[in-house]
Amino acid sequence: MTLVAGNRERLRIALYGAVQGVGFRPFVYRLATEMGLNGTVLNSSAGLIVEVEGCRPDLDVFLKRLEAERPAAAVVLARETSLLVPAGYTRFEILSSDEAAEKTTAILPDLATCPQCLAELLDPTNRRFQYPFTNCTQCGPRYSIILDIPYDRPRTTMRGFQLCPECAREYADPADRRFHAQPNACPTCGPQLSMGIRETAHAIQAGRIVALKGIGGFQLLVDAANEEAVSHLRRLKHREEKPFALMMPSLEKVREYCQVSPEEETLLRSPAAPVVLLRPRGASSLAPNVAHNSPYLGVMLPYSPLHHLLMRECPIPIVATSGNRSDEPIAIDNDEARARLDGIAEVFLMHDRPIARPCDDSVARVTRGRESVLRRARGYAPLPVRSARELPAVLAVGAHLKNAVAIAVGRQVFLSQHVGDLDTVESRAAFEKAIEDLCRLYRFQPEMVACDLHPDYASTHWALHSGLPLVKVQHHHAHVAACAAENDVTGPYLGVSWDGAGYGLDGTVWGGEFFLFENGRFERIAHLRPFRLPGGEAAIREGWRSAASLLYETEGPQAVQDPVIRRMLERSVNSPLSSSVGRLFDAASSIAGVAQESRFEGQAAMLLERAIGDLDTSESYRLPEGDWAPLIDAIRRDVETSVACEMIAARFHNALANWIAAVARRAGLRDVAMSGGVFQNAYLVERAASLLQQRGHRVYTHQRVPPNDGGIALGQAVLAGG
Repeated sequence: MTLVAGNRERLRIALYGAVQGVGFRPFVYRLATEMGLNGTVLNSSAGLIVEVEGCRPDLDVFLKRLEAERPAAAVVLARETSLLVPAGYTRFEILSSDEAAEKTTAILPDLATCPQCLAELLDPTNRRFQYPFTNCTQCGPRYSIILDIPYDRPRTTMRGFQLCPECAREYADPADRRFHAQPNACPTCGPQLSMGIRETAHAIQAGRIVALKGIGGFQLLVDAANEEAVSHLRRLKHREEKPFALMMPSLEKVREYCQVSPEEETLLRSPAAPVVLLRPRGASSLAPNVAHNSPYLGVMLPYSPLHHLLMRECPIPIVATSGNRSDEPIAIDNDEARARLDGIAEVFLMHDRPIARPCDDSVARVTRGRESVLRRARGYAPLPVRSARELPAVLAVGAHLKNAVAIAVGRQVFLSQHVGDLDTVESRAAFEKAIEDLCRLYRFQPEMVACDLHPDYASTHWALHSGLPLVKVQHHHAHVAACAAENDVTGPYLGVSWDGAGYGLDGTVWGGEFFLFENGRFERIAHLRPFRLPGGEAAIREGWRSAASLLYETEGPQAVQDPVIRRMLERSVNSPLSSSVGRLFDAASSIAGVAQESRFEGQAAMLLERAIGDLDTSESYRLPEGDWAPLIDAIRRDVETSVACEMIAARFHNALANWIAAVARRAGLRDVAMSGGVFQNAYLVERAASLLQQRGHRVYTHQRVPPNDGGIALGQAVLAGG
């Protein structure tokens, strides 16, 4: 979004927990009026919604004071914030409670260890000293242990652990911070480890692969400085080059390896404690194959007592990746882990607290000065996104890749945790379990099911056989609708939807689309000039195929060296048309000599972004009305004349940003929503947003919901509902 009228913004704060009936609304009213901020406060069906408008420094102070001075009886168990365009409030009001909506139990995400519990964990005089399952009402497992509602101990995976007298006293005392903390436990009555933490730390330092049972599933751990150990893990996990996430023992250690802004520090320290994408400092002791040529390191801090204790015994950066084989869900059960991770892990650090559902580590970054979630799982799921209007009971089953499902309940859309790609039998079983799980927990009876148009998506197949009334939603419509929904935009707006591939309304492969959304309808007003993908899906992995197609069109058949590819293009055999910006990235990366193929989704595009480095230039290739021919010609000439790769990469990205600005100017709309996997590219997002804002547009990008296919279910739910 742009900053308008003196850089004013609207801060929306959603609070979950014991926040109603404790004087919270009057407190917010007094604080806002004292600070001269306009807005509203509302009791919603699941928590408290606060909106205030002002300049960013004032909003930052308001948020800090809200946390520090809130009513003593209030217990905030989870909080989500978003920055929105000002609504033009002229005063501060306490709105009537949202009585029309059915009361919905707020099932909370798993939360990182709070400062009080961490202090107890490290205090030799405390009875929970070094107890790896310490928690209270402010932190610990929630979503990963709940079996049913209402949320109380007999309906969690803690039901097999009987409270000792001391823990029972805490649990029953309203004045105690463990009052009704369902996972409450201590060394006397709670879960236990299968082996010692010190022994586990020694195994990691000796170069062995450790499988650790965490909050939402198993992780595979290895010394991040041991290149041989990292290579061994890659071979066994069949993960050739995709960057590994890292866990570091402290923020100070993170700063040794990465650049950390104040916003990134806040994100690292947040109760969600996601993996945060950070710029590396340069040369380091990390093994080069941890992240290969990625422009970022994905780093998280310890978020459970077990992790805190392990990192104290092993105070080095460690790889902490999902406990699975490639394309499978993460393991959550002890016996399952021993079977599925056999041959990968050499040491298993397990415990006897069951996990109700897999919940991988979330991934986020800071873009445009604010949080942007790229994988929504632990710490975020299943908190709802508030809709601008009431929705019917829609079950949205998402996309095929990066799948997540959603349900619409009144004005709230509850998103599941990240399920993953639906390419295997195991992942499709996890998808079906996520649907059953979400519907059961919320006592939800869907009236209809929303799915993608693509006939071959596993999620679409499930929807077709569900027996429910079916609403098919075009992939790229869903992308921009998700962005608009989480940013409280109702239209009219220009939607920019760029990704690798999505089934278009004309049966071709879309992915470089502009839509005008008005009065509930989408009009496709511009798109990338289509080109052929020789080999179909093979072109997704092998970007040189897309490059060959573009060179064939711009320079003729003689530009294509491979005779098989040349015949495919000449005869239009197994070469579907595509308007995908993702595939254009692949082609540009290939022609520039950056990457000829992608070992994981988006690798070539990521490497092309990395090639820009710190170059700051406004130079750009031409991309007139989405026609890539002048751009490809220019890249080829620059390569032949040895123009620096960083300049080629910058000119390419700038061309795309300029095209967005040109279409927005022609469309004549103030509001622009950008969504799709391509907009995980920080340089492109920052560049396009800056150009648009300079021209008076209000720019919306994702914050709490992924721009990639992990956000598709939200858009499906909103569009199917009206």
